Amino acid sequence: MINNKTFKSNYILVLLHVGLGVLMLLGGISKMVSLAVVLLGIINIIKSKNDGNQAIYWSAYMVGAEVLYRMSGGTFLYELPKYSILLFLGLGLYIEKKRHHVSVSYFIIILLLLIGIAFMDIPFNESIRKAIAFNLSGPILLCVSAVYFYKREMSISKILDVLFYMLLPIISMAVLLYFKTPDFEKIRFSSNANFATSGGYGPNQVATILGLGGFIVAVHLFFKKRITSLYLLDLFLLLYIVYRTLITFSRGGMITVIVALIAFTFFYILARKDTITQLVKYVSLIFLFGIALVVYTADLTGGMIINRYTNKNAAGIEKKDFSTGRIDLFKSELENFYEHPFFGIGVGGSKYDRLEETGVLAASHNEVSRLFSEHGMIGLIVLILLLLIPGHHILNQPYLARAFLSAFLIFWFLTINHSAMRIAFPAFIYGLSVAVISFKSKEKLND
Repeated sequence: MINNKTFKSNYILVLLHVGLGVLMLLGGISKMVSLAVVLLGIINIIKSKNDGNQAIYWSAYMVGAEVLYRMSGGTFLYELPKYSILLFLGLGLYIEKKRHHVSVSYFIIILLLLIGIAFMDIPFNESIRKAIAFNLSGPILLCVSAVYFYKREMSISKILDVLFYMLLPIISMAVLLYFKTPDFEKIRFSSNANFATSGGYGPNQVATILGLGGFIVAVHLFFKKRITSLYLLDLFLLLYIVYRTLITFSRGGMITVIVALIAFTFFYILARKDTITQLVKYVSLIFLFGIALVVYTADLTGGMIINRYTNKNAAGIEKKDFSTGRIDLFKSELENFYEHPFFGIGVGGSKYDRLEETGVLAASHNEVSRLFSEHGMIGLIVLILLLLIPGHHILNQPYLARAFLSAFLIFWFLTINHSAMRIAFPAFIYGLSVAVISFKSKEKLND
């Protein structure tokens, strides 16, 4: 439960971010907002000495805002959100008085990844700095995030608050998409990812963050914690975000949130005494609203959304490649691993090696295969460590904690398999998966 004062402040924040979504249509506003968030975050963390984990809230907000800033031209540097989150978390760790357990494993992972720099082999006219930043900023942010969160105690209410702050800029993005999307009569839907319904930006990244927003709203509904003033308004927000995710025609973000939500629901139900009743209740609701939304979207897109998810082209003929070229990229990176099994071909080398072989300059969409290709056996060791540490940690937590932590880990792993680590979200959400969720009597589920 939340007190009346908290409810009012949260409601005001939601309304402000609805307005912010409209303001983002104006040129220059996005840059001013993104810079203000960075500066205010630094000032707040320093003044508070991070005594209330302010670094987490500012980082969570930036995670939700990253794609919004990019699609509205609000980033002075492409990797500004990642750098700012690194700064927030690093500053929080340094300045806070209370010390917590630090896992040496993640420092070892950083050192292992840095070895790949020594084997870099990119064209002389390409920027080494940009290659390192593009390929290693995500993994390094992941490790810093994991160091910050490792065995850090967080209550259920604090986890929900972190997710709430992450949601705020996603609400702004949903509003911006509403105004930036042309009339549907003017959009030519096909079975490919749709830039027109994604605000002119990458559908993959837009769908990933919108899917995250849908998950956050759904979790708040599970715990009967209001985001807006009314339950029906929260439900509308959930359906609208899922609808916006669907019409990007990018499957990765949608499939990821479905799997994460299934895992969350599974452990949430196990934590309840009335398991069968809750199972029927939630599965029925999800199925009912899901079917209704799919039917509506199918009608709106002339059936193209069905073709998209059944791997058919606009003519209804099944496509040979479900992955839209990602499998070929995956195979080419595995070949690099077979040819250079020990240290790989070096940081940033995959796309240039692909350019030489195929004439196509394409960055990897899969962080797993990129690790194998560019870091060799070191990349394999890194991946095993990244899976084993949170996996062991989650299994030692109670069911309700597993609901959150397993969903966070699934978000990380599935996202890096379809969108690599182009955005900060998978790095930050991985960190959350190694936190310790503590329980207070007033936070126990209502049985």
